[in-house]
Amino acid sequence: MPVVLDPDAAAVYKAFQDAGRPAYETLTAAEARAYYAQARFATNPEPPELARVAPLSIPAPHGTIPARIYVPTEPRLKDGLAPALVFFHGGGWVIGDLDSHDVVCRQLADAGALIVIAVDYRLAPEHKFPAATDDAITATKWIAANARELGIDASRLSIGGDSAGGNLAAVVALAARDGDGPALAGQVLIYPAVDFAMTHGSHSEPETSVLLTHSVIRWFRDHYLNGAADIHDWRASPARAETLAGLPPAYVLTAGADPLRDEGDEYAARLKQAGVGVTYKHFPGQFHGFFTMGKLLQQANLAVSEIGAWLRALG
Repeated sequence: MPVVLDPDAAAVYKAFQDAGRPAYETLTAAEARAYYAQARFATNPEPPELARVAPLSIPAPHGTIPARIYVPTEPRLKDGLAPALVFFHGGGWVIGDLDSHDVVCRQLADAGALIVIAVDYRLAPEHKFPAATDDAITATKWIAANARELGIDASRLSIGGDSAGGNLAAVVALAARDGDGPALAGQVLIYPAVDFAMTHGSHSEPETSVLLTHSVIRWFRDHYLNGAADIHDWRASPARAETLAGLPPAYVLTAGADPLRDEGDEYAARLKQAGVGVTYKHFPGQFHGFFTMGKLLQQANLAVSEIGAWLRALG
């Protein structure tokens, strides 16, 4: 599929190339995390004012899962409780943390007039699959069980994430549907990774190897999975689930210059075929990762605004 980057996306891509940053696959996981952490200062927009931002500690079998709660200035209260979005950050299950997605979580809380709880799941290769999945499910269940204490209306609890976080959100939705989690009001899947087979056309097109290159995506995969057998496990590849019927309404976003484009598009289509309400938004001239770059890419701010409106419309 021909891909032409929007002028601002092309300018950002050129700036990254000119900066001479090393490819993640040439670094250790720790080095890659440090580079990713620094990039946010150049790309994140100014955050909106919120009423409260505070750390949380979620109990888990292995100890605790760090998290962060974002409360907007004007939440949509019903009987004193607000809707909420549990958010899982992207970063290939290897990089990213609460700080890398802090601004976008603030934006979503403000745009959706809801509480956002960001979950800092365990990263690979120190903690391989299914550690991140287990943490995402555990955290969502705990948030639902403690909703009232957190000021959350459990009947208006949604999940979401970008890239690897979109993968975790899709997995949590499947687990919850099958009884391992609470009833969910919606799922926000931002250029999600849903099939580790990586056989869709966009995984081999030269035009999609932008920032998230074909080689670095394999580097992420090899850090996260234990071996080829994991590819077929729906907890790693939610597209491998037997059926997508009975899942909560979904907002699915894809980008044109993205190796994950085609699998995200197909997942949205399959959700719709299974009777799930789907809002699908494609950004043809943007690359994977643009969503957090609102300082440089206006389309990122548009995406946040549209997702916020979608979350408001859930009730």
